[in-house]
Amino acid sequence: MDRFDAMSVLIAAVESGSLSKASRQLGLPLATVSRKMADLEAHLKATLLVRSSRGLELTPAGRSYLSAAKSILEQVVEAERAAAGEYLEPKGDLVVTGPNMFGRMHVLPVVTSFLAAYPDVSVGLMLTDRVTHFLDDQIDVALRIGDLPDSGLVAVRLGAVRRVICASPSYLSARGTPATPDALPEHSVVSFESVSSASNWKFWSGGSDFDVSFRSRLSVNTIEAAIDAGLAGSGLIRTMSYQIAEHVRRGDLQIVLSEFEPPVRPVHLVYDKRNRLPLKLRAFIDFVVPRLRERIADAAL
Repeated sequence: MDRFDAMSVLIAAVESGSLSKASRQLGLPLATVSRKMADLEAHLKATLLVRSSRGLELTPAGRSYLSAAKSILEQVVEAERAAAGEYLEPKGDLVVTGPNMFGRMHVLPVVTSFLAAYPDVSVGLMLTDRVTHFLDDQIDVALRIGDLPDSGLVAVRLGAVRRVICASPSYLSARGTPATPDALPEHSVVSFESVSSASNWKFWSGGSDFDVSFRSRLSVNTIEAAIDAGLAGSGLIRTMSYQIAEHVRRGDLQIVLSEFEPPVRPVHLVYDKRNRLPLKLRAFIDFVVPRLRERIADAAL
């Protein structure tokens, strides 16, 4: 029996809440995961997990062993990093994630500059609008837009972005500029949050929020398509400020209803602080933070 492997299976089972979820997370057949757990309990001559109506639960022996297993595996990872020289010079692999459009516009250019400066580091850049998890997705660094939940992760604030409503000057000239959100149903609206025609947008006034419902003239499923439609004069669109900053500066789009915008959304670089940061991660953080702060500030409207 591979004890380290069995420890990893136990940790995955506890953190995911079931053996079946652990099997999917680890990419192993359920029968293999079940056998590894049975072998570990037989080796220890102790029951570690019991099934209940709430899922898997640790026994007292299981809680003690899980704590020790996590500590042992963390020490093994640290020893491997030290042996590989990750604390002597920046080298190795990093996995970085961020929102799709923000990542393409701002993270990718900074990452390519980082790679040129650090030839012994490789970066896997995962651009996705879904929420990624550091453990499940093996993430080293994440770019997050919006308020962060409380966690043990380190968050470095990079700036803030706005959620804005805009339209082309030609559309506003033909249909008029809405003075309040209540005028929204009288306008052509391009929606991308849902491909259904019925939708609503949230606005803020006097410290509280309220919704305005409308019927979209055009519904698309990507923000890029919504921006293209707005540029073509198809109607009002709602985007993040960084997504249309250049269009606004060129006069191709005009922001409306700015006094009813929601609070700004913070942008953070998030990472898991271990006992010692590998130099590749320290170098990445030190390199990208000032550059991303500058790019976000330059994209402000």
